[in-house]
Amino acid sequence: MFSLLSRIFIKQPEDYASPAVRRAYGMLASFLGIALNVLLFLGKYLAGAASGSIAVMSDAFNNLSDAASSVVTLIGFRAAGKQADEDHPFGHGRMEYIAGFVVSMIIILLGFELGKSAVQKILSPEPAETSALTIVILVVSVCVKLYMSFYNRRIAARIDSAAMRATATDSLSDAVATTVVLIAILVMHVTGVNIDGWCGLLVAGFILYAGYHAARDTISPLLGNPPSAEFVYQVEEIVMAHEEVVGMHDLIVHNYGPGRVLVSLHGEVSGDGDIFLLHDQIDLIERELEEKLHCEATIHMDPIETDNEEIARLRVLVSTLAREIHPELTIHDFRMVSGKTHTNLIFDVVAPHTLRLSDQEVEHQLTEKIRAADAQYFAVIRVDRAYS
Repeated sequence: MFSLLSRIFIKQPEDYASPAVRRAYGMLASFLGIALNVLLFLGKYLAGAASGSIAVMSDAFNNLSDAASSVVTLIGFRAAGKQADEDHPFGHGRMEYIAGFVVSMIIILLGFELGKSAVQKILSPEPAETSALTIVILVVSVCVKLYMSFYNRRIAARIDSAAMRATATDSLSDAVATTVVLIAILVMHVTGVNIDGWCGLLVAGFILYAGYHAARDTISPLLGNPPSAEFVYQVEEIVMAHEEVVGMHDLIVHNYGPGRVLVSLHGEVSGDGDIFLLHDQIDLIERELEEKLHCEATIHMDPIETDNEEIARLRVLVSTLAREIHPELTIHDFRMVSGKTHTNLIFDVVAPHTLRLSDQEVEHQLTEKIRAADAQYFAVIRVDRAYS
């Protein structure tokens, strides 16, 4: 059904990289989510009221919160599509993340309220009536929620949307929660044992779990999470495909929302090259990154000595010593300044955040390793932490 609606309402539905198409997918999914969740709420509410089941009623209001969440997501996608202005020069793309965070707070609040109702039901149990209509409605609800999880996950993969991924996870947890409610009703019907309140408490737990994960997934990009390994690989592949660039480092990716990514990096080039030709090549690489990865790129050109065999030997030596401290330590901006009494080796070290050593400890250990290798060399080190 969603594929049919997308072909009807979205122009050029295959152009997933287009901000307009991406926004259209998000809004269409939100409209469909609102409609389906309202229908599920009405059906479950009537079934819960008729049977007196707190678990069914809890599940019904869970669907109502999902409808409200879809409204917030709809507003978020619409706001995220606004163009940059004087107060927000990088656009409004992060509104999608903010909308996702608001949705997660709604889910968590509802989970607490339903949990409280379930505890009251456990302390003061009331008999629940079972009807074929109630069972049919719950079975249909499970099928609908599984379908919603399926199409939301497909959209999330197509447009790379954290909000849609959270919605897909929420729909899947709803399907599991409704299955638990259905089991409670069948147990009551077959054995006469009332586990309605306990199942309602379990449903509330699923809701809280989904809310926690939704909050985590939307807060992370707001705080500034690292780029995906795939994106880093694509940047490196494009940059290093040009023979003028002999190395790259200090890659930083700023994410201002889907489709609004700023990239900066240092590209190492031969210090003997024509600066005008090299600068022109760097400009071409920036435009290539923009065209292929839909990001704004800024590349700082780092000239290095490529014909000095002694520097090349020492660079390899220092890189090997750095990896003895940690296999992910890398060096860049390597220079050598010779003096009468000693030779300075000046370079930067990039350390991963997983490294438990402090910057001072890294500097001290590497300095001692270089001095042990050859006492004439004195290391001047600056330690950076990786951004990607």
